[in-house]
Amino acid sequence: MSVHRVVDGGAGYRLYGYRWVVLAVFMLVNLTIQVLWISYAPVTGPAAELYGVSDLQIGLLAMTFMIAFIPLSIPASWVIDTYGSRVGVGIGVALMGVFGLLRGFAGDSYGLVLAATIGVACAQPFLLNAWTTVPAKWFPEQGRATAVGLVTLANLVGTALGMALTPVLAESMSLPTVQLVYGAAAAASSAAFLALMREAPPTPPGPDGSDVRSLALAGLRHALRVRPFWFVLAIAVAGLGIFNGVSTWVENIIRPRGFTPTDAGTLGAVMVVGGLVGAVVIPALSDRQGKRRRYLMVAVVGAVPGLLGLTFATSPVLLFASAAVLGFFLVSALPVGMQYGAEITHPTPEATSNGLIQLFGQGAVVFVYVMEAMRTADGSFTPSLLLAVGLLVACAGLVTRMRDPEPAGEDVQPVTG
Repeated sequence: MSVHRVVDGGAGYRLYGYRWVVLAVFMLVNLTIQVLWISYAPVTGPAAELYGVSDLQIGLLAMTFMIAFIPLSIPASWVIDTYGSRVGVGIGVALMGVFGLLRGFAGDSYGLVLAATIGVACAQPFLLNAWTTVPAKWFPEQGRATAVGLVTLANLVGTALGMALTPVLAESMSLPTVQLVYGAAAAASSAAFLALMREAPPTPPGPDGSDVRSLALAGLRHALRVRPFWFVLAIAVAGLGIFNGVSTWVENIIRPRGFTPTDAGTLGAVMVVGGLVGAVVIPALSDRQGKRRRYLMVAVVGAVPGLLGLTFATSPVLLFASAAVLGFFLVSALPVGMQYGAEITHPTPEATSNGLIQLFGQGAVVFVYVMEAMRTADGSFTPSLLLAVGLLVACAGLVTRMRDPEPAGEDVQPVTG
């Protein structure tokens, strides 16, 4: 392992070059599971025709991930806290590899596809709830929001690939074959993670105070007593609800305006590419300036024009530009919010605070369903998209009530009760 020293308050701490290998394989499996999650969304119509089901039943394949997350989030966090990220995430990637392949072999049977999808969905909490845990073991405190941003980036690349590639591949091969290709990729990424992942470096990357964490149950109670953390949870519900809703119904949203499934795939990919840039730029600025609240405000306010454009645009240029703006700002809120949540709930374990944020965010499956329920007689999603704009405005109000946390000190003690 290559090593270099970081000086913090007069003390030297070692950073190991292998941290980038660990981060890379962790990013890879997060990328892959997102492809499996979103790959039916841009081809909702053709998939419904193939399986002989409704658009809502195709949407259920994506919503299953959010539904499964609700009961499994806290147990997954407990496993990660208790046995470490190598074991916890390892369980998830094993499930992803096996059930990803099984979905590819399910053919044109909707029942088998749904069953395999449930298996993949059960894997997701073990990956998402370790987003802050892995960087905390390998990266110094001032670089963790950036590391979480890179994981977010990988997550978004997976979403973009699933959106953009699926309509293209479906023109030259059947949808079951497309899913088999994705399943093989999932199995390969799972094998890479299991072979290369390491739990922690030989020595910590920073002072003990920045890494001491409480037991999961005590930390859970502590996190829920921190009032600003509830604001973070509310923003997660709105932000992930909007992102997941737009991603799930992307083809249905633009279909009434005369756009095609290929346009839907392009729109989803453009939104995610915007998110990729935002997930790198905004967390890096937040780390550099040590400001979380400021950049959460930038994220939620900046997303409003993009969402309005997505709601009303009828030209491809304006539609895709709006999607890019929406992705840039909306997605960047997640890594900054996660790091803010980890800091204000210290010494609650990162996996616990992260898991709660992801849990509440996935609970926004209700909003995804509401979007379909609010669909007008002519198929328009305008009412639900305007509701989403209102949610972003409400989130901005919550951010005004937050305060940036104090830097972690070396005298922090673990919560024990």
